[in-house]
Amino acid sequence: MGPVVPGTVVPNGTKIPGTDFQLDPIRGAFNIGTMIRWLDYNDCWLAAEWGHPSDNLGAILAVADYLTRQGKKFTVKDLLEGMIKAHEIQGCLALLNSYNRVGLDHVVLVKVASTAVVSKMMGLSREQTIDAVSQAWVDGQSLRTYRHAPNTGSRKSWAAGDACSRAVNLAMLVQKGEIGLPSVLTAKTWGFYDVLFKGKPFEFQRPYGQYIMENVLFKISYPAEFHAQTAVEASHIIYGKLKEMGKSAADIKSVVIRTQEAAIRIIDKQGPLDNFADRDHAISYMVAYPLIFGELTSQSYTDASAADPRIDELRAKIRCVEEQRYSVEYHDPEKRSIGNAITVELNDGTKLDEVEVEYPVGHKRRRAEGTPLLMAKFQRHIAPHFDAAHQKKILDTVQDTKTFFEMPVDKFTELFVKS
Repeated sequence: MGPVVPGTVVPNGTKIPGTDFQLDPIRGAFNIGTMIRWLDYNDCWLAAEWGHPSDNLGAILAVADYLTRQGKKFTVKDLLEGMIKAHEIQGCLALLNSYNRVGLDHVVLVKVASTAVVSKMMGLSREQTIDAVSQAWVDGQSLRTYRHAPNTGSRKSWAAGDACSRAVNLAMLVQKGEIGLPSVLTAKTWGFYDVLFKGKPFEFQRPYGQYIMENVLFKISYPAEFHAQTAVEASHIIYGKLKEMGKSAADIKSVVIRTQEAAIRIIDKQGPLDNFADRDHAISYMVAYPLIFGELTSQSYTDASAADPRIDELRAKIRCVEEQRYSVEYHDPEKRSIGNAITVELNDGTKLDEVEVEYPVGHKRRRAEGTPLLMAKFQRHIAPHFDAAHQKKILDTVQDTKTFFEMPVDKFTELFVKS
């Protein structure tokens, strides 16, 4: 967090929520994007490619705040419209095109979507916007290496912030006259398709509209990789059943998780887990912890928490198997389920009834249930940073839709800035 050179303050620069930093919009995008993603607790889009469309807010908010302080008019409504556009671009590119299968990280889509949207915000022409987006595709793309053992590390928590900053930087370069690359995707030998996508062109399921924003998954219940959200919910239910029986995790002989193919591919990890970033992407850890302790919070992944030997003892008893129906319905555009089902057998031979959860609280099908919980999460997370009067001011502001939409972006940002 903060400026590259400590102490640097940019007059009329981007203000960073929760801090007293005021930075250029490129570094501002890195800071805000990193804050959004750090605990993997915002939103998620699951398709052929996974990702977190709200990552784009790092670039969009940084640029909107900066431009507003330069005298241009951007309201919260403009900010939200920019987010819808970014969600559609990132999400539609992800529906049928798997970047992870060729070893690329999904933040390439954050960079592309953010570049397109901030180019529009900065007043670039259609041709300049195409040039800027082409620069995003030709730019160096992140490998998924930092998301997988034995290389899992905290870079996965600032990779989106890096993508946001690259997007703003590239749009500004084009604004100053940098040219684009007309065949950046299709050029034989040297284009994106041939170099990085095994020669395969992108496919599209639907035109850009509002489908992604309407179906995006909110992370409400647990700071956990999304393919495991329903498994964690199921494990909480089982924890309660064990308590009712006078039993505990110590009485468990085996755990079988029926899950989707995607979960097996990215979060079914055996053996030692090295750090926080490794643990919050391991379904065995995310299931074992609430079976033992009845909770899963950001503190559950710390070295101190993970040192409890009972966790790895239980992890060794957990086995994942693919449920073909879950894998199919995961990609079904009318369902978009993220199903998990857990069966526990006890040491005395008792088999508990399987607990199945197909849709997490943050899913479109559970919006009515999830919305008040999402607001409660928001209130819970601002509480440690502001006094009661300021918390009320924030909550009153964001819940008065008409006034909120018309609010200038710089005034919105200042609601969250430490004075």
